[in-house]
Amino acid sequence: MPEKLSTTTRDRLVTAVAELMRAQGYSAITVKQITAASGAPMGSLYHHFPAGKSAIAAEALRTSGAVYIQLLPLLMDAHADLREAVPAAFVAAAETIEQSGWMNMCPVATVAGEVGDSEPRIREVAAEVMNSWIDEGASYFVRRGLGDADARELMVAILCALEGAFVMSRTLRSTEPLLAAGKALGARVDALLDMNIG
Repeated sequence: MPEKLSTTTRDRLVTAVAELMRAQGYSAITVKQITAASGAPMGSLYHHFPAGKSAIAAEALRTSGAVYIQLLPLLMDAHADLREAVPAAFVAAAETIEQSGWMNMCPVATVAGEVGDSEPRIREVAAEVMNSWIDEGASYFVRRGLGDADARELMVAILCALEGAFVMSRTLRSTEPLLAAGKALGARVDALLDMNIG
């Protein structure tokens, strides 16, 4: 879970909405909840975000997305071999979700799954964030030795496996989905590295 970004009123509002969306999605959030969670008066919300809830939600998704992608190098840089790094990242995710009491891990995925058709602007922002994750993650894997196409394929697979495994782990109250996804992707990394070396 990302830490608070700063103590400014605007940032408190954005952080509060990111946490609310992570926990309950977009539609269930009320302006009253936002002001209570952020400690900001109603007037401040509309001063910083004249368009209201959708504008602050869009900013919260972008901010959260920028923080969450930083987890990729944070979790993987400690491992010189990607064959170890990818499964280790899934092990860390499994530990985190279990220790959190099976909390929803990602506001972007939570909201994306909820508003696909009902909130086109928010869906577009979620897509923008996910595309940035794919681009930044692919660049990271190119720096770690994969070709461009393989790096992109791996990043898309990691995001799909991670988000799907989070849903299953929360539902089953089990780390098994995350551990299985990490193991499967470790095998895929092995094959991709062999192709890039060969």
